[in-house]
Order: sequence, then structure tokens, then C-alpha cells
Amino acid sequence: MAVNSGDAAFWDIRYQQHSMPWDSAGLPGGFAGEAQRLLAAGARRVLVPGCGSAYEVEALLQHGAQVLAVDFSAPAVARARALHPQCADAIVEADFFSAAVSGEWDWVYERAFLCALPPALRPQYAAKMAALLPAGSCLAGYFYLGDKRGGPPYTIATDSLQALLGPYFTLEQQLQLPGSLPVFGQDEYWMVWRRTQET
Repeated sequence: MAVNSGDAAFWDIRYQQHSMPWDSAGLPGGFAGEAQRLLAAGARRVLVPGCGSAYEVEALLQHGAQVLAVDFSAPAVARARALHPQCADAIVEADFFSAAVSGEWDWVYERAFLCALPPALRPQYAAKMAALLPAGSCLAGYFYLGDKRGGPPYTIATDSLQALLGPYFTLEQQLQLPGSLPVFGQDEYWMVWRRTQET
């Protein structure tokens, strides 16, 4: 069977070969200010799925957040722990869609995770986010919008994202931040989706 982006092996190879055009080599543009706003508003328990090199984890921990960062690629987790040894306990090898990732969170941080998934997994993504986030909490971070063919990274059209998340979340904020990586061009947006009352 062909390797695809839903398999850890797909990402293992890219980390082993250092072929990581999504890696920001530091905090993404605009992250510090937007994160501080969410933290100040009470989003203290933060889950980071598909954490990759986990640059944001150290910053979140320094601001007093309770953080769990997960990735199902063992080389990604090894890299993240090597880059941030003081944060190693907060970085765990786990599949986001498995029962190992559970609990209730104030904020799930999105960065190059949804766009890395095969589009067929999007309904599972939305349902899992809804299960992890109680009413009033948020799914917030960077979303790769558009209608380009192929991937990863896979774009998602604005109306498709609304259809995906709308049953669970309300879009509260959308803005373009400086410093997006070339792989995303001008199509990456910071968005805050607020969890609506659970049904």
C-alpha cells in the first residue's frame, strides 16, 4: 500500500531526511501576541496535536500553561525533545485520533495539522476536536485556506471549513499574520473557533 500522510511512516521519512518545509525554526509569525491573549482569557490547558518540532510548547509553558504536545512520528518527537529538553515531559508520542489523547482542554492549538491530514480524515478531526473541547473553549491557530489541488499540505476552502467545524464551533476571529512560510504563501490565517454549547 502506498504511504500517505495519514501514516506515521510518511512523516518519519521527512524528519529523517530533514525535508520539513512546514518547520518554522522558531515561533510562527504572530504567535506570541495571539497566544498571550488566549492565555490571559483563561485558556490555560493547551493541547498541541501534530506538534512536530514543538517550538510553541516552551513559550506556552513559560507563560504558565499546562501543555500536552503529541505527534505520532517518533522522529518528530525525538527532534522536539532534543530541541526542548526542559519540555520533554510535555511532548508525547501518540496518535491524536487514539484513546490516548483525551480529557478536556481550554485550547487546542492548530498549526500545520489539519492541512497535513488526508482530507478523508477531516470529519474525524472535527469530531475529535469537539470531544476534547467543552463549551466555551477554543480551537485556535493557523489554518491553510484555499482551493489548491494536491498536498500535503492540503488547503481547505473557507466554506468547507465552515461546514466542517460549524456544527460544533463558531468562528470568532480570522486574521492574516506576518511571517507565513513559503509553503503556505499568503493563504495561512489565524483563526479562533469557539466551542458552542454541547448537544
